[in-house]
Amino acid sequence: METSPLLHETPQKKQKTPLPKLQIGILMLVQLAEPIASMSIYPYINQLIRELDITGGNDAAVGYYAGILESLFFITGSLTVLKWSRLSDRIGRKPVLVIGLFGVGISMLCFGLSTSFWTLVISRCVCGMLNGNSGVMRSMMGELTDSTNMAQGFALIPITWCFGGFFGFVMGGMLARPQDRWPNVFAGPFWAKYPYFLPCAVAASVVSVSFMFSQILTLFQTLGTKRKRHVPSDTTGDQLSEEYRSNESPSENMATVPLRSLLTRSIVIPIANQTFLAFLDICMFALMPLFYSTPNYLGGLGFAPQAVGLWMALFGIIDGLFQALFFAKIVDWLGPKRTFYTGISCFIPVMITFPVMSWLVFSRGVDYMVSIALLCQLLLIVTYDMALASIFMFVTASAPTKNVLGAINGMAQMTVSIARALGPMFAASIFAFSKDHNILGGHAVYVVLCIPAVGMLWLASYLPEELQNRDDE
Repeated sequence: METSPLLHETPQKKQKTPLPKLQIGILMLVQLAEPIASMSIYPYINQLIRELDITGGNDAAVGYYAGILESLFFITGSLTVLKWSRLSDRIGRKPVLVIGLFGVGISMLCFGLSTSFWTLVISRCVCGMLNGNSGVMRSMMGELTDSTNMAQGFALIPITWCFGGFFGFVMGGMLARPQDRWPNVFAGPFWAKYPYFLPCAVAASVVSVSFMFSQILTLFQTLGTKRKRHVPSDTTGDQLSEEYRSNESPSENMATVPLRSLLTRSIVIPIANQTFLAFLDICMFALMPLFYSTPNYLGGLGFAPQAVGLWMALFGIIDGLFQALFFAKIVDWLGPKRTFYTGISCFIPVMITFPVMSWLVFSRGVDYMVSIALLCQLLLIVTYDMALASIFMFVTASAPTKNVLGAINGMAQMTVSIARALGPMFAASIFAFSKDHNILGGHAVYVVLCIPAVGMLWLASYLPEELQNRDDE
């Protein structure tokens, strides 16, 4: 006689694990120091280049030199970030983070003391080469969270960048040339010779505070080699399988596994999505201040630097608050893949708002309708930014074991750095070419950028429906 249970047991939702507040708090303090340091140069970099007189009085060439300095960090970082991330798999995350903080602090002080273009170049290269913290911090976040609280943890990374960037921008603008603003306090030949040292010194001080907190409060090693060994049942690749089955310790095995054995479909697809996303993201943020400051007769908004800063700061605050309050809830509701889709689907509407605002400027001038369009664009970008934290989760979950998190995040950060180095030059060049030759009414750049955005939607379809559960590792 066949029997069957009258009631079928339904799997209960796993209770969320509380985030380790102390560890993640220190990690976010380290993260906060980087955008403050890197963004603080943007308000005064153009003026600094003019005062160095390296352009021969040609103001049009200032942007060229500024672009070189802005790209150098990503270019040099792409050459070393993978090495730092793989090193963190061997010796632990904390030593690499400490070296990264040291590199950022020293490079900022050198930047403030620079009196020639080449010393500025060297300081930015040092910052990029010594700093592998971005990939390492994502590895640490993956090790400090599990499948129940990963969305909450990874949402903190873009939030911290938003607030750090905001404070860096304000600090750079307020503290540059202090002898002009506070002549009684900052009198003397030193401040006349090094008028941009103060914002650099304050940024280096923030980095020093992060360094001290990481030492005093003991940022414990989170390297996965200290955890229980685990062999996933669906591991693919003969070489990777042999590493798991050998009698050596995981730290000896996985920290030295050849990179080619990690180039599997489950790892490459999330990294490719993150690289495309980084390229589109940096292109969009290169276009925003460019469009805001372009004169009205060329289809821009003609904003003064103060207005550009105000809108960018407003975006940073709203974006940070939105990600903090709603991202984890949206991931719980939609799932990580649908959340990622929702975010990247907003890129094309963001591009459309640029020519819409140009049309409004030509037909009505800069009035309340332009402000409404700007607010709509800002809300679309805030929604788009949900894709950033989502793809961090996919990249982290793609690791077959936590012992190779550093290598995988290093590979991702290397390709992201290359994308971020190329993106601003690509977007700005096409923007200028569109305006100079009046291609599609000067709006060809937005059409061109929509093409990789469509490819991004196709590539995202290959992401897994659910994140790999590695809570037992």
